[in-house]
Amino acid sequence: MNDSRYLTGKSAVITGSGRGIGRGIALALARHGCNVAVHYIRHREAAEETAAAITALGCAALVIKANLAEEEAVRRLVETAAESFGGVDIFVGNAASGVLKPALEISPKHWAWSLDVNARSILIGAQVAAPFMQRNGWGRVLSVTSIGSRRVLPEYSAVGVSKAAIEAVTRYLAVELAPHGIIANCISPGVVLTDALDFFPSKDEIIENAQRRTPAGRLVTPEDVGELAAWLCSDAASMIVGQTIEIDGGYTLLA
Repeated sequence: MNDSRYLTGKSAVITGSGRGIGRGIALALARHGCNVAVHYIRHREAAEETAAAITALGCAALVIKANLAEEEAVRRLVETAAESFGGVDIFVGNAASGVLKPALEISPKHWAWSLDVNARSILIGAQVAAPFMQRNGWGRVLSVTSIGSRRVLPEYSAVGVSKAAIEAVTRYLAVELAPHGIIANCISPGVVLTDALDFFPSKDEIIENAQRRTPAGRLVTPEDVGELAAWLCSDAASMIVGQTIEIDGGYTLLA
């Protein structure tokens, strides 16, 4: 850990990494020497900007479009990155989508979309990436969850269920993969100021409440989450297995 470039030679696939938390994770890993496949679905320009920032840090970057609701698209995402980089050492399931509606208004289509994009994509991504990691006896699987996996948030029903599924599948992956030197964990950020908040009808109330109730005195940033992710990828964190790590400035202690 004395060498700040402790991920040199490693390669990562990070879903939803063109913007927001995903970008924060991508740049943090790159600062520590990691090559990154930047995934996007709609905002290619943002993904290209993130890739340019990664190359400016001296690492290789690859921009890949994939619809995470499609199983084969997830497989192609990981396989394309592995072909380009010569393998995949880190898989980060960050991308999230879903319809914000009360539980009684969620349709089967809404349900399937939220679970497939948010949770199933992590399972499939890990399944495809694991053989590459096993080849070297080292790997990391990280997933991004939220307080909505454990607390009931307004109109967050389908997404909240998908976040709970993410945490559960990460625990099962952690137990199965740890004997192979592959460590899986979840990161649960507090309220982070990103474009994702624009989809919440109560955005202003969410931000005001979080700012007022966070003991640390400020909201978590994508950079904060990125540095935690990078550390979890380090050998110093190798005995943290299957955990959900809160990074919220103490917000959930009072919420």
